[in-house]
Amino acid sequence: MTTIDAIVLAGGRATRMGGVDKPAIVVGGRTMLDTALAAVASCVRTVVVGPHRPELAPAIRQVQEVPAGAGPVAAIAAGLRVLEECDFPAELVAVLAADMPFLTAEVIDELARHAVASQAAAVFAADESGRPQYLVGVWRRTALLAGLDRLDSLINQPMKALVPMDTVMVQLPGVADCDTADDIRRARARAAPLTLDEARNILRGSLSRLPTRQSPLRSARGATLAVPLTAAEALPRFDVSAMDGYAVAGEGPWRLRHDVGFAGGQRPVGLAAGEAVRIATGAHVPEGTSTVVRDEFARVEDGLLHRLPDTPIRDDVRRRGEDWQPGDSIAAAGTPVSTALISAATAAEVAALMVRGPIRARIVMTGDEIRSEGPLRTGQTRDSIGPVLPDLLSRYGIDALDRVHLRDTPNGFDEVLAAATDCDLLVIVGATGGGAADQLRDALDRTAARILVHRLQLRPGGSTVVAETPSGTTILGLPGNPYAAVATLTALLPAIIDGRTARTPARTLLGPLTNATSVTAPVTRIVPARTLPDGGFTADPHIRTAHLAGLLDRDGLVIVPPGATDGTLVEFLPLPG
Repeated sequence: MTTIDAIVLAGGRATRMGGVDKPAIVVGGRTMLDTALAAVASCVRTVVVGPHRPELAPAIRQVQEVPAGAGPVAAIAAGLRVLEECDFPAELVAVLAADMPFLTAEVIDELARHAVASQAAAVFAADESGRPQYLVGVWRRTALLAGLDRLDSLINQPMKALVPMDTVMVQLPGVADCDTADDIRRARARAAPLTLDEARNILRGSLSRLPTRQSPLRSARGATLAVPLTAAEALPRFDVSAMDGYAVAGEGPWRLRHDVGFAGGQRPVGLAAGEAVRIATGAHVPEGTSTVVRDEFARVEDGLLHRLPDTPIRDDVRRRGEDWQPGDSIAAAGTPVSTALISAATAAEVAALMVRGPIRARIVMTGDEIRSEGPLRTGQTRDSIGPVLPDLLSRYGIDALDRVHLRDTPNGFDEVLAAATDCDLLVIVGATGGGAADQLRDALDRTAARILVHRLQLRPGGSTVVAETPSGTTILGLPGNPYAAVATLTALLPAIIDGRTARTPARTLLGPLTNATSVTAPVTRIVPARTLPDGGFTADPHIRTAHLAGLLDRDGLVIVPPGATDGTLVEFLPLPG
């Protein structure tokens, strides 16, 4: 069996694309670097040459050519040096650049097969037009070493300077590279829309994290813990009574004293053996207390306290620190800051939290045809979603800073995107399709935004786009249709929050859909549903999407996969209110 090592070039300046990190560009649901790594997954060793990428698996070796950006020949030499330091390096080395969004493992396998059969020094792929791709090839390691040795300098050498005379070209599909923004646009147009799960995974793993900050408890709602929440004080801080009753010392019956211990009051003086004192829930029990006998288990007669016969023996004292001790972890990093967490932090005497978020959002409604206020003119319709979006976002813990309306102009989005540096999320409703008035995608390209989700395999919501600007703002472009916008927002927003704040994803709610056969379609659907007493759901087969009336008297939305049958387990998204 032929063994192969791999060198993946993931650096370069990408000057024709404005200097962006080209291998990190997402096409078809994954970065071009991930596509390259998947193509060489069967290789014995893989070296990635370029800036260090902490997200890569530990088994993948990383190295940077010196100087950085010194060209592909210098990068290949750096990768080969790493392989030469390994025990028993493979005789064949796959060399490829991480700029081919449709590269597959089958291409590498075919090149390796030709390398073995031909005994050539190197076998290169040619794209569908016949153009040689010298950065998609399988080399004999000895030939690659010899080619590098004969060069006077490795810096900024063209690949042709390294190519040997003894080569074979194999025309293969999927080896076209992306050198310009137009190449990326064409590749995305060719790529299949993402499934909802693919889109969510990309958003959780590829969005830039918000910075960590310290926040007072009162303003941390909606944020995510950046570090674990640890107790500053024990709880309880001292031994307290868990019930209304009597603190007693030793065995009964007990002589009942006349003093009483109250919660928040002075601690009763210590008990001697055989003594008891009346005590309230939450009161500090006196020193010497053996246990607390609750009222319903006790009887007082002639100044003596007796435990009623046949009552259970319980210790109704909450001991100091039995809930937590100082320094104990109460909640892990990644936990959302909820009402319960704020309450727990308060009980633990924690006044401030280290968090990411909450996310700050701006809302942009688009289209000449919609109007928020005033009488409607011919061809206009009322903006029925813009006024409710701030409240909807707040249900997810997002602060909506403002809402504006943008008319359909060729360059209107350029100003909006340029000004989006003071928010974490820009929610844009409309202009995501391919119509004459839909300008968002072109504006994202002009802004050099990083497209993460180009389209979805989802109905409604297929035209959704998610991107990140160079300043780090997330752009969520939603369809202009009210129901499609709200449904897609509900499906994607939690993943955006997870990605921006490093929040631990919530558990997926699943249940059987009783009428799935009447709802399913060739593409995944997101439809309103009611919960049933037995825990399942029934969904609406038909939706009117121009308004939100279809959500009235519904408990949430269900994600219905293609080919679902009655009883299929589907994901349920509760409506935020």
